[in-house]
Amino acid sequence: MTTPTVHPAQRIVDLGFGFILSGALSSVAELGVADKLVQGPRSAASLAEELGVHAQSLYRVLRLLASVEVFSEDEAGLFSLTPAAEYLRGDAPGSLRAAVRMLTQRIFWAPTGELVDTVRSGQTPFDRIFGKPFFDYLNHDPAQGAVFHQGMSSLSDLENGAIAASYDFTRLGSVVDVGGGHGGFLIEVLKLAPQVRGVLFDHGQVLAGSRIAQAGFSERCALVEGDFFQAVPKGAEAYVLKRILHDWNDETCVRILRNCREAMAEGGRVLVLDTVIPPGNAPHGGKVLDVMMLASLPGRERTEEDFRKLFAQAGLKLSRILPTPSALSITEAVAA
Repeated sequence: MTTPTVHPAQRIVDLGFGFILSGALSSVAELGVADKLVQGPRSAASLAEELGVHAQSLYRVLRLLASVEVFSEDEAGLFSLTPAAEYLRGDAPGSLRAAVRMLTQRIFWAPTGELVDTVRSGQTPFDRIFGKPFFDYLNHDPAQGAVFHQGMSSLSDLENGAIAASYDFTRLGSVVDVGGGHGGFLIEVLKLAPQVRGVLFDHGQVLAGSRIAQAGFSERCALVEGDFFQAVPKGAEAYVLKRILHDWNDETCVRILRNCREAMAEGGRVLVLDTVIPPGNAPHGGKVLDVMMLASLPGRERTEEDFRKLFAQAGLKLSRILPTPSALSITEAVAA
């Protein structure tokens, strides 16, 4: 039996309506609806009463999400969790509730709505909409910043273990995770490579949410506060840049890479963990992420040749690109 092909006209209509699904998903993540269904099926009216929201409006949102297998509705009008909805629970292993809240924040939503202006001018409307560049705005608004960093940690937890296992960290003695957030990736490295001593390097307000101690690695990992635009901790064998370079334009990336090049030990390397966009028309997560960057940040996702040029300007050379089970690749650079 063959699957019916979606008519090209219908495909365009479905894509045009995509933002409605994003909004529906955002609303149930914000309200914590999935957590209220752990004990079993419930009506929208019952959920609405507990959550203090409008019952009919909640029903209509849940009905839409049930049509795409996020929740299910039975003949009695009761809603249940589905395998996808389980990831919206705040306490579920691998929960993506924080990630959904982050991805549907206004910091991404509003600039994407004005993408045509970006295409016309080449400039993100973010500064005009929010009054500050992206990261300055997050630093100025602690609540929005917390949603962003929690969401990034949640999203990263899905991929960190698989990415860390794609590189042989057992050959190294020291690793600095530059802009490493709450330490999720470095924790996976420390688990896989017992001889590694790590440094989690980030701004103080980010390090305040570090999970290094909770994971039991305080003795093998130092938390170091700083600014990677100025300098990074010296003398390590490897410097990890996970989802860092894609936030910035080429000039800024070269500055960050030079700081790593100047700091690394003899024989050291820089490991860039970003998407590497392949040639051709095949779907790739990096292509979606690239347009998100276009709308809200000065950065972009890059091709192999783009990375090769960046490294050359920073006194490095691309040595190899390792695929991982995630959308990210490990792009390794050594001294030129």
